[in-house]
Amino acid sequence: MRQNTTITVLLIALGIVAFIYQGITYKTREKAVDLGSLQVTTEKTKNIPIPPIVGVIAVIGGAAFLLRSTKKV
Repeated sequence: MRQNTTITVLLIALGIVAFIYQGITYKTREKAVDLGSLQVTTEKTKNIPIPPIVGVIAVIGGAAFLLRSTKKV
């Protein structure tokens, strides 16, 4: 029962976070010019989009776990 509660809380929380943020943004550094002691780097921002449906599915899955655990009691 304890494990189901943990899974339920995690799924609902991750679903809400995924629905709110809708993506992960990170930065990378790449060498643009490398001439001996002279180095020029560029910083690029990249985005990994997370569709809102992923958040909705996670919240629904958490709710399903919650309903399933209450029916067994």
